[in-house]
Amino acid sequence: MPTVHELAFVRSGDKGDISNVVVLARDAEAFDTLERGLRPAAISAFLGELVTGPVVVHTLPKLHAFNVVLRGALGGGATTTLRFDETGKSMCAILSRMQVTSDHR
Repeated sequence: MPTVHELAFVRSGDKGDISNVVVLARDAEAFDTLERGLRPAAISAFLGELVTGPVVVHTLPKLHAFNVVLRGALGGGATTTLRFDETGKSMCAILSRMQVTSDHR
């Protein structure tokens, strides 16, 4: 099973307690694989307790990209969290390690 990193480039940003991860597929075949496997339930299961709120995946087919919104991902946000990485920049590194399978629904 490929990882997100093997299929795409990732970047993250944050605002308050929300982390935003952009997944940009390396090619059309990678996009198809990611589209089948990059599902909110799979992402939630992979991230576990790191994300306490809902996960939403917005598909951007013309860009071969996805916008993954992770609510409750930063321990309350930069001014209140006790986490080491309060700005969420490591979310893309963590998500990039997720294995992508096409059987997630």
